[in-house]
Amino acid sequence: MAERLTEWIKSILLSTEGITIGITILIAVLASMHKGSYILVNTIITGGMWALMAIGIALLFGVMNVSNFAHGEYFMLGSLIAFFIYMPISKYVISSPDSILSYIGPLIAIMGGALGGVLSGGITERLIFKQLRMRNRQGWLLNCFLITTGLSVIMQNAHQLFFGTNFKGILAYWDFPSISILGVNVSIDRLATFVIAMLTMLAFYLFMIYSTTGKSIRAVSQDEKGARMVGISVDSVHLITFSLACGLAALAGACLLFIFPSYPMAGVVPLYNSWFVIILVGFGNVAGSVPGGFIIGLFQVLTRTYFGEGWETVVPVLLIAAVLVVRPSGIFATKVRTIWDI
Repeated sequence: MAERLTEWIKSILLSTEGITIGITILIAVLASMHKGSYILVNTIITGGMWALMAIGIALLFGVMNVSNFAHGEYFMLGSLIAFFIYMPISKYVISSPDSILSYIGPLIAIMGGALGGVLSGGITERLIFKQLRMRNRQGWLLNCFLITTGLSVIMQNAHQLFFGTNFKGILAYWDFPSISILGVNVSIDRLATFVIAMLTMLAFYLFMIYSTTGKSIRAVSQDEKGARMVGISVDSVHLITFSLACGLAALAGACLLFIFPSYPMAGVVPLYNSWFVIILVGFGNVAGSVPGGFIIGLFQVLTRTYFGEGWETVVPVLLIAAVLVVRPSGIFATKVRTIWDI
């Protein structure tokens, strides 16, 4: 048993994935030693959110072969819902600072935003993608690209029409003193965001591995026809998958309301970052999206630190281009329609 475990650890460490993660950690440590530990702290906190966003896109591509270019708008929707839920809570907390809502109020707003994303994702799947599957599967990828791009424009304009173009954000969810981590003062909001991201990814992993629904999703991603033959309701799996993916994006938007206030174009930057991760690790690779999120987060922090804000997008794009020259299918290359090879 010990020998098998040792061989497994050795194979992981010597694999492309293990080497990549090891180099990323080394770069983060060296940069933290040079510029300060805030680089490591910021990478961990922001990378978790980009991982959540990327998981949703990878899940949709792996299960339904849908390239969702409206994913950022569900991020925007989550932040918008969280804003409208939290504002009356914050007013009540100001008048009653000892209320339990000062502790759980932000969680209510965040969960409300995530639930709104789940419901809107389910509605989108039923009204649009189910109808498309029933009527026409030719040119599926191109059709999905056109539909999701159009959906993005519609959702942005709907936000502008009904809620205006003003920024709707908050300074902080929790009005508590910051905590010092590795000599860096980290706000409670950022720390809570990281904890929520980690717990969500853990719950997602356990759901996909051990639940009947999770096993059904993996089965459909690997062989849709075979899944139908063994009695799996592919239609239900598609509904759950789309709802779950949009819920993850909305959860990220709700968590980051204090950084990304809700406005019509709020989802553009998160969408770009999500696609950076997906292209880097390989399409449909859900497991690879987690380290991929932290890799993109690290290089964005390094870019801001060494080159300035204007280069924040340029360096990740150059990194991705260099990787694709060597490995066209991504660092953690998998077949397009596979979630995990388990």
